[in-house]
Amino acid sequence: MLESSSVLLFIVFVLLFILLLFVVLIRTNGTAALIWHELIKEKITNFIMNQSKEQRILNFVLQNAVRGDPRSVMETIDKYCSEKEWAMNVGDVKGVILDKTVEEINPSIALELGTYCGYSAVRIARLLKAGACLLTVEFNPEFAAIAKQMIEFAGVQDKVKLLQGPSEVIIPQLKKKYEVDTLDFVFLDHWKDRYAPDTILLQECSLLRKGSVLLADNIIFPGAPEFIKYIRNNPRFQCSTYPSHLEYMKVQDAMEKAVFLG
Repeated sequence: MLESSSVLLFIVFVLLFILLLFVVLIRTNGTAALIWHELIKEKITNFIMNQSKEQRILNFVLQNAVRGDPRSVMETIDKYCSEKEWAMNVGDVKGVILDKTVEEINPSIALELGTYCGYSAVRIARLLKAGACLLTVEFNPEFAAIAKQMIEFAGVQDKVKLLQGPSEVIIPQLKKKYEVDTLDFVFLDHWKDRYAPDTILLQECSLLRKGSVLLADNIIFPGAPEFIKYIRNNPRFQCSTYPSHLEYMKVQDAMEKAVFLG
């Protein structure tokens, strides 16, 4: 009987140790964190609540943020994603780098690749001068629908045009269909394997001018090695790296700024 109790206690101790180790990994290891948040926790919650995480984020904003106040919308999303469910917004920490870049450039026409729930679109649009425009591209129709509501709730819809579809299809349409001459600023935050080919496509379509600025998120985690290799070895770009952390985590990440030299 005593031996059985000792074995049971040992098993409980091992399970608790494994659980503790997993909690530590989630906090410090990006891969473990994404497996937990995106493949386990999110799927279970979606099944139980019969709605997507993105819809839950939107509902939380509609119930708790101030309509027409972009900062309130951003802070409410940050609160939800840091306290309830992790999501792949640029976040409040790297958001400061994004803010400073937009303020320095003061763009008239900007392009965002990867709208998701509209967090960074709201963040960029609130800083745009009168008459300026942000074109934001989202491949996923569900995300695009949620982002549209988020942008309208934040009151920045007059400065944002949301384009739904793949970036490789929309980029070649920008000049004729959307009357874009050249872009002052491009924020890359979509599929990481599209960073390099879309940067090349922007050049092929003559959408970059001397002084156009690209800012790429998540260059360390999940990582965009082909983009980094291409952009840093290209004499037509002048690059700067901004070390930071993965949104709402302690995992190391960074953003890459690339100025097109013509």
